[in-house]
Amino acid sequence: MQTIGISSTLPAQNLHVLQTRRASFKCQKSPLNPLTKPQHPSSQKPVSSASSSTELTRQHLSNLEKLLQKTNQPEPEKVVKGNGSVETKGRGLLEGLNLSRIWPEMKAAEEMSPRHLNRLQRLLSKTMEYSPRNNLGSRWREYHGCNDWSGLLDPLDENLRREVVRCGEFVQAAYHGFHSNPAMSTDSAPLPRHVALPDRSYKVTKSLYATSSVGLPKWVDDVAPDLGWMTQRSSWIGFVAVCDDRREIQRMGRRDIVIALRGTATCLEWAENVRAQLVPIPGSDDPTQKVECGFLSLHKTPGAHVPSLAESVVAEVQRLIEMYKGETLSITITGHSLGAALSLLVADEISSCAPHVPPIAVFSFGGPRVGNKGFVERLNEKNVKVLRIVNNQDVITRVPGVFFGEGSEKQQQNQQEEQKSASFRRVFSMIDNNNPLAYTHVGTELRVDTKMSPFLKPNADVACCHDLEAYLHLVDGFLSSNCPFRSNAKRSLVRLLQDQGSNVKQLYTHKALSLNLQRDRLSIPMASCLPSPSQ
Repeated sequence: MQTIGISSTLPAQNLHVLQTRRASFKCQKSPLNPLTKPQHPSSQKPVSSASSSTELTRQHLSNLEKLLQKTNQPEPEKVVKGNGSVETKGRGLLEGLNLSRIWPEMKAAEEMSPRHLNRLQRLLSKTMEYSPRNNLGSRWREYHGCNDWSGLLDPLDENLRREVVRCGEFVQAAYHGFHSNPAMSTDSAPLPRHVALPDRSYKVTKSLYATSSVGLPKWVDDVAPDLGWMTQRSSWIGFVAVCDDRREIQRMGRRDIVIALRGTATCLEWAENVRAQLVPIPGSDDPTQKVECGFLSLHKTPGAHVPSLAESVVAEVQRLIEMYKGETLSITITGHSLGAALSLLVADEISSCAPHVPPIAVFSFGGPRVGNKGFVERLNEKNVKVLRIVNNQDVITRVPGVFFGEGSEKQQQNQQEEQKSASFRRVFSMIDNNNPLAYTHVGTELRVDTKMSPFLKPNADVACCHDLEAYLHLVDGFLSSNCPFRSNAKRSLVRLLQDQGSNVKQLYTHKALSLNLQRDRLSIPMASCLPSPSQ
């Protein structure tokens, strides 16, 4: 077959026109193509073929967005249907392109895949599912902080995650134990109360009470007589529990004693919180060891019919150590907010209450600063291990105090490197030791972030960032500081929706309602034992 060329079918006088048009077609390239680069006569480099598809997609979306921003799009029109639903018409180009299929992180808020719907439904129905726990065995001391949790925090070890969440659920039981019966009689000693523990293998052995050394003026009762328990000086603040199940003791590698303390609840407890002046620790030989005045008051003050928190916890720990003499024991102290602060004072108190005190570890959630550097050194000398779980957006963890005494060991080392002048270091140390607000944190830090949760709003309010359930939600989803929220997190969202519904993204609250899970049905059953839904 004979090949027919263009020159043989067109007149010679029209051949140059077609060739010119063909050349123009070759030069025209889409401005959206990330491989298209402006041609400069001075430097022309070929496009690298090693560019990843992810980077090309990013560039493509960036170019597309820039192009679409050049045109003014009309505001979308909202039309109310007969059933009350709102339909948006005239959507912009970016909404109409369904970018969720091109780039997963740009998921459209109005759509959710069946897989995500099934996962959400599963998270909303897991309140009564038990979580399997691994055998800690000979490694229990490591999880209890003997090496300051080195190598277990970033990335977060799955066994440590379960232990941290379990501690938080003990504190939730303390909150519920208080709010189920907050009032105390002023005429007689309180009666024993039932506490719904999150673990069947533990039993409560002692109720703990905290008493404020300050009181409200009498005219307050005349002006607001209905405040009731909000103005009482002594209040139930937590409990002591001990593991009483042989299988759980074998799994953990020891018999564990738990001390759980709730956060601030009454008016006088709030009043004690703001007494931020540092005062010396009673009985300390070192006058530079100081703690906050209000926390110390709640720890040391006895009530009319109850002993002080310090007296109660020391007597009970001594009794349990004597009862289980010869067994391998550990003491785990956990608390949230005010309870986190009191946990450090309790740990300091019981660390020297017996000749051979078991290993002591504190797991605190959203705790404020408690004392100065002298207090930190005091706890270190007593070998008290502290793991502070801190939300990056929680302001409570940054009070009280000023910057002089603040900082971790690494930050303090950096300060020392910067302070090369010996005279300046002496001045800085003098200010630090004499400043009544020179606080510093204790122990090792596990830092989480509200913005890492796919369920919580990134601008969640202060109450949500300090909420204990929000803390447990973040810990349950934490993998490491440079990884997103883990996709296989199993902690139920029911309590989070119940307590912090306004801070949960509307996408999930709307889907929860569409799954016929109304707010009145989002209540957690408080049985005699609460399960641990976290894995």
